[in-house]
Amino acid sequence: MEANKTKTTTPAHGKTDLLPVQRPIPPPVMPSKNRNMCCKIFCWVLSLLVIAMIALGIAVAVVYFVFHPKLPRYEVNSLRVTNLGINLDLSLSAEFRVEITARNPNEKIGIYYEKGGHIGVWYDKTKLCEGPIPRFYQGHRNVTKLNVALTGRAQYGNTVLAALQQQQQTGRVPLDLKVDAPVAVKLGKLKMKKIRILGNCKLVVDSLSTNNNINIKASDCSFKAKL
Repeated sequence: MEANKTKTTTPAHGKTDLLPVQRPIPPPVMPSKNRNMCCKIFCWVLSLLVIAMIALGIAVAVVYFVFHPKLPRYEVNSLRVTNLGINLDLSLSAEFRVEITARNPNEKIGIYYEKGGHIGVWYDKTKLCEGPIPRFYQGHRNVTKLNVALTGRAQYGNTVLAALQQQQQTGRVPLDLKVDAPVAVKLGKLKMKKIRILGNCKLVVDSLSTNNNINIKASDCSFKAKL
């Protein structure tokens, strides 16, 4: 009886077929709940900011087209020097009186002049004197004249006074009159948040003689609003 024979088949060319190696598939990464919450909060805040900016733009456009806001205008009518001299400590003492016309050109906007406003007179970079702007309400298309007393002391009085006297000999003394006025705007019955009216009037006067009429030869004023 013949023994069982096992038959082995050898692939051609001496090669052995290999089964492909299957790599393990990593489990899907689930997004973190905290990360999702942060994204939602960020999108929510961003949406609120966009809505607020759009609403603010619409409000500004409505105010502009309905009320046509304009800045108040100011004119320097007169300037009078009541005192200008050297003190014992060699500082310069100055006392001026200035009359200013304030005009509200708005037809539907009133202006509240609040506490803390002031007017100052400067020569070059030296402040000679300063005085407060009174509190008052200015109605629609109103014209108000303000008479403000200014007082002050400046260091290096001899130097400043000598420079002023030298300019006075030419008949042209350059001065800067600066206005800083905190105001609140009234739209109808609504009183809005305070803003500041900043102004600078470049003046040229013929002299600074005390208790004499001073001729304002030139006046160039510019104003802007600051939130």
